[in-house]
Amino acid sequence: MNKNCNVMILGGNGFIGQNLSRYLSDAGYRVCVFDVRKPEREDPRVRYLTGDFFEDSSIDVLTEGQDVIIHALSTINPGNSNAMYMRGYTRDFVQTIKLFDRLTHTKGRLIFLSSAGTVYGKYPGRPFDESDPLRPINHYGSVKLCVETAMRAFNEQQGTCFMSCRITNPYGPGQDYLKGVGFIDAVVKSILHRQKLEIWGDGSVVRDYIYIEDVCKAMEALLHYEGDMHTFNISTGVGVSQVEIIRLFEKLGFRADVDYQATRSVDVKCSIARNDKMIAATGVVCRPLEQGIRDYLTYLKML
Repeated sequence: MNKNCNVMILGGNGFIGQNLSRYLSDAGYRVCVFDVRKPEREDPRVRYLTGDFFEDSSIDVLTEGQDVIIHALSTINPGNSNAMYMRGYTRDFVQTIKLFDRLTHTKGRLIFLSSAGTVYGKYPGRPFDESDPLRPINHYGSVKLCVETAMRAFNEQQGTCFMSCRITNPYGPGQDYLKGVGFIDAVVKSILHRQKLEIWGDGSVVRDYIYIEDVCKAMEALLHYEGDMHTFNISTGVGVSQVEIIRLFEKLGFRADVDYQATRSVDVKCSIARNDKMIAATGVVCRPLEQGIRDYLTYLKML
């Protein structure tokens, strides 16, 4: 596959989708985005289609003439999935299977955005490997796993080329720090607005944080992957605690006002994903967290 191919990003108006559409456009791909509405700022290089993924007729529209579909759409998230799980199973999962079925006829490739932080579940005492048992602790992770399981069956039985990218904790330009969704953005929000930074526990919770541009580099490389692996952790392979992140910001001259709260039982203590397969398939080596935070703060014009 060459850079003249057509790439459709399903759910392309989100944080990852917008970064991907810009990155792939910069690299010379013909990019189309399908979402329920157009973004506030349109990229003139990108073709935008609006529609409802959950209308069956939309599947024909978004797959027509496309070489690769990047599936970045989800109507639930880890925080609300235990209350809204039926939406995840009856809508997200079922409609994704219909998309898979359509791709058996168009012969298009697909990359599915999964979630390393939720499909693996409890920490096994070492970084997760793609071959480790999967034990999701919420319905968001369970829906992602259901999709991955169906993908494997399609690849085996229908000869499709579907891949899954288990992304860890992405951060960087384009994420709405005002919402404070990820921990790094929560720190940025607390500093800019002089608000308390709430930490549940003692700050020892460890996550694998990956800069969004490194995510895009890895996924762009996978567009050309012809090997026999179909599941990849998209990660740095390095775990960093909340306390260590606060110290990195302090090193750069920013101090957060931390308010420590009681530990929550829903929080996985430590989540790190090995990236050996990603590096072997893509050659991408991720930037260290300190450099990523510097790059992000430069983007935000805080440095």
